Amino acid sequence: MRAARLMSLVLLLQARGGMTAAELARELEVSERTVHRDVLALSEAGVPVYADRGRGGGYRLLDGYRTRLTGLDRAEAEALFLSGVPAALREMGLQEVAATARLKAAAALSPSLRDAPATAAQRFHLDAPGWYAADTPPPPALAPLARAVWNDLPVTVVYKERTRELEPYGLVLKAGAWYLVARLRERFLIFRVDRMGDVRAREPRFERDADFDLAAFWAGQAAEFSRSLLRDVITLRLTPAGRRMLRYVADPAALDDALASLLPDGTVRLAVESVQVAFTQVLRFGPEAEVLAPEELRAQVADAAARMADLYRR
Repeated sequence: MRAARLMSLVLLLQARGGMTAAELARELEVSERTVHRDVLALSEAGVPVYADRGRGGGYRLLDGYRTRLTGLDRAEAEALFLSGVPAALREMGLQEVAATARLKAAAALSPSLRDAPATAAQRFHLDAPGWYAADTPPPPALAPLARAVWNDLPVTVVYKERTRELEPYGLVLKAGAWYLVARLRERFLIFRVDRMGDVRAREPRFERDADFDLAAFWAGQAAEFSRSLLRDVITLRLTPAGRRMLRYVADPAALDDALASLLPDGTVRLAVESVQVAFTQVLRFGPEAEVLAPEELRAQVADAAARMADLYRR
């Protein structure tokens, strides 16, 4: 732990030219006293770090000194590509690896480019979880699963009270929830991480399918899942304004089929999750849609329209 901190301290000084003890303490999340001890340890080890006294002073490296620790190892290189998703890195237990990788990358840049990471961070930020997501801790199974995924290690997990032997291919963060994509007896399946119990990684490593594309697999499964929820069909007659609204009201998985069914008089067949869900969808059309079927939904919308008219008359 201390060795990694000392390396980070050197890389920070190399990347930024000079920093005060307070600035270093904030970056390294330690006390200023610890920073002073670490600087002394570096000096005793032969690293030419010195204190620049006076106004605006701080710690600096001797001009021309370049550490040879800037090469990224495999874990750091892989974590660097996830640096834009800090919450995901933190939940998977990879934040320290990614922080070291960023420092190494910054130290390798020419002086004129060293502000590039900070410049980008102030202009672009990815916030993965959905709105109103509770500030809940990550699932206990996530960190060991992440390590198994990085190292291609098979795992034994307890999932919905059943023990399963899985080959973990990848992790997906969707709207604040973590999912594991894994191979089980030649089939690729999706598991919710927060429903997993004990996770144990095993040796030896498994052989990954070189043709497997995590993003493409997830997109296909997500689309199939969305379509599977659309179990009912309703029939509407839309005004010209209603036809323009259709793409904003229909479920994305139902839109293409709905547009294909649209007739010149505005009649359209729309796949929906249920009549209850369709009721709230149809109300978004306002007076730009008439329900033709099923009769149950037509009666619900007619009743809502009558009550609304009565409300505004009063």
